Amino acid sequence: MQLFYAPDITPPIYTLNEEESKHCIKVLRLGVGDTLHVTDGKGNMHLCRVMTADARHCTIEIVSTEEEFEKMPYELTMAVAPTKNIERFEWFLEKATEVGVTRFVPIVCDHSERRIIKHDRELRVITSAVKQSLKAYHPALDELTPLRKLIAEPFDGAKFIAHCDSSFDEKGFERAYLPLIIKKNEKLMILIGPEGDFSPEEINFALENGFRPISLGQQRLRTETAAVVATVMAAVCNSL
Repeated sequence: MQLFYAPDITPPIYTLNEEESKHCIKVLRLGVGDTLHVTDGKGNMHLCRVMTADARHCTIEIVSTEEEFEKMPYELTMAVAPTKNIERFEWFLEKATEVGVTRFVPIVCDHSERRIIKHDRELRVITSAVKQSLKAYHPALDELTPLRKLIAEPFDGAKFIAHCDSSFDEKGFERAYLPLIIKKNEKLMILIGPEGDFSPEEINFALENGFRPISLGQQRLRTETAAVVATVMAAVCNSL
């Protein structure tokens, strides 16, 4: 199954953009009458047939549509500080998209070593992962957001912050192991800090705003690894 992404697709006839048309006709060598799948990233999986085999303007006809294709039973927002080496952050975006995420929020923290990202580039990484993993839902990607701004925004769901500062355990804010406290089919937000972890002030602010401190296990994890582990934990807890 070869998946194409067209967020503005509407039935019954649609023309792929030049990039997707070239991939369809020149790379895959599809011709008139051949079939392909196209998603709008909103849950619709369209089975289509090639009408015009033009490498610049390939026209397709929507034959059938499966709505809410493989929809996740939960919603997951991953708010993660981009790593100094942007390729590590992009690896996280790719793998988390494959596992299942609703929304990505790149965050700027007190200890952040990276305070600039190329939004369009990261969006392309996510789109490529959507197509490769045959997803019908395209995760949203927020602009780079200050952590305190995100924490202060309303969120109708369970909110967690993963940090490594053991001094908060001694103050009565013991970190719970994430798989033991996730409830199935709920809306989640998980905060993952930068290489230097969240600052004590940031942790305090999160706790004051309803975030629950969590642990991802005994291992010391890099930012991008911790983010993928948390994503997988949420997926596993919702599949049991």
